Amino acid sequence: MSYILEILPSLLEGAQLTLKIFLWTIIGSIPLGLIVGLGLTSRLVPLKAVLKFYVWLMRGTPLLLQLIFVFYGLPLIGNGALTLQRYDAALFAFILNYTAYFAEIFRGGLQSIDRGQYESAKVLRLSYWQTVRKVITPQVLKIVLPSIGNEVINLVKDSSLVYVIGLGDLLRAGNVATSRDVTLVPLILVGVIYLLMTAVLTFILRKLEQHYSYWK
Repeated sequence: MSYILEILPSLLEGAQLTLKIFLWTIIGSIPLGLIVGLGLTSRLVPLKAVLKFYVWLMRGTPLLLQLIFVFYGLPLIGNGALTLQRYDAALFAFILNYTAYFAEIFRGGLQSIDRGQYESAKVLRLSYWQTVRKVITPQVLKIVLPSIGNEVINLVKDSSLVYVIGLGDLLRAGNVATSRDVTLVPLILVGVIYLLMTAVLTFILRKLEQHYSYWK
């Protein structure tokens, strides 16, 4: 127990970084995903082509590779002008990646809404953005919540990939303690902390699903 109390502060410090990356990725990628999803369902062919390529690229390559490219590759392309700090590079890569996944989720949700609802909103003289915000988005959220929940849980675990660019997240803190003390206790604690975080998120997501269940 004394050993656990000794290493717990460093693990919690790593968990704090993990949560920061998680929260800012969610804040950035979900709204962008909705916007990209709307673009994927638009009638502008050039816009759809560009967004489809972006989604294909982000979903078709590993997030680990994208992290390496953003942190190590961009400075080489821009002759140093595109250099990002480790934390900023991680956020940039995560938001780009998860925006693509959320965009596909929102695209599926948007396409499941009957076109007649757009026409009805037009008759009521609602603008396109008023229709999206007040009529379409609440219905889409209910439809896509389970899929978004899966990606949110995956994001908590994917955040451990930031070790590749030298950020001291939860998993890195556990690995350092394990290598130093030659014991699996830190990694077991890391697993427990990840389980607690995913349990809290699962509870919140279930409550959100219950909240939107009145649209059944």
